Amino acid sequence: MKNLKYLYAFVLLIIGFGTLSAQLDTLNYLKQFEANKANYINQPLSVLLNDMTQIQPKTAWSASHGRKKTITPGTRFKFCDMELSFHNTITLLVEWQSPIPRDQTKYYEQKNGFYFTNEERVFYGNKIIKNIVVYR
Repeated sequence: MKNLKYLYAFVLLIIGFGTLSAQLDTLNYLKQFEANKANYINQPLSVLLNDMTQIQPKTAWSASHGRKKTITPGTRFKFCDMELSFHNTITLLVEWQSPIPRDQTKYYEQKNGFYFTNEERVFYGNKIIKNIVVYR
């Protein structure tokens, strides 16, 4: 019985390290895009998405700015499933050259439940990037 507890703890520890390692790999991968953001500023989002060969965003969330609730100056792209906790997840914040009207971003959020589908890829694909920030 005591050995079973140790085995169980060991398995949980291995799974925890595997998850942490995957998050660090994702963070390091996305930090490369932030470091090379000069290649993507003043370019459409489609250029950045085409260069992301290892991982693609799973969700897209509007980022509001202060009291201006009618525009979306940026979008937060997350790279984990929504079933998992969003606490401390890796996020790619893209600030747009021209803010997007909030009713347009809200339409896709409600239609697809924040998931980053092909519709969002087309919608955001031609939007011009002003800045890129990767954080956890």
